[in-house]
Amino acid sequence: MKVLLINGSPHKQGNTFLALNEVAKTLEQNGVEAEIVHIGIKPVRSCIACGQCKMKNLNQCVFDDDICNRISEKLDTADALIVGSPVYYGQPNGAVLSLVQRMFFSAGAKVQNKPAAAVCVCRRGGATAAYQTLNMCFEMMNMPVVTSQYWNIAYGREPGQAALDTEGMQTMRTLANNMAWLLKKIYANGNPDYPEREPWQPMHFIR
Repeated sequence: MKVLLINGSPHKQGNTFLALNEVAKTLEQNGVEAEIVHIGIKPVRSCIACGQCKMKNLNQCVFDDDICNRISEKLDTADALIVGSPVYYGQPNGAVLSLVQRMFFSAGAKVQNKPAAAVCVCRRGGATAAYQTLNMCFEMMNMPVVTSQYWNIAYGREPGQAALDTEGMQTMRTLANNMAWLLKKIYANGNPDYPEREPWQPMHFIR
């Protein structure tokens, strides 16, 4: 079993990384492989709703000039996903939000039914709004949202400060323990045991 953790901060070793690393260490203590991937500091395209990924059945974005498809490929071998982000103006980092939206639209089949969680790090406020924004993406993809003892939030502004948030770090460890527990239940019989789902019945207006 493997969990892919996305560090959506421009700072590779910043406070978002510290929170995700606490999760990763605890996952590995539970026998679950963890990989943290950093989105980097290069531009990440936003989705332009061209629909080419669907029309051409690409299972990836038609634009291949940033990190989006590289991370989508990692979903092939991941059994769960955790997305971490700093909080900017009460929202996730724009780059990681663009990444998640494009990745889920173009390669959504790769995340269906896989457990997911958001982790947000802030100086003082806005973390719950950013956290809810990321969770809404998971809920549209049939991804069970993994919880903790509190919202998956840590506090810190200067490098390293998040590690001083003792409750925040405990929240990260509890999240990891819950994620490992759920994955072990899903894979109890070897192959993943996912629920059967009705065919989607889209409706684009209210009668």
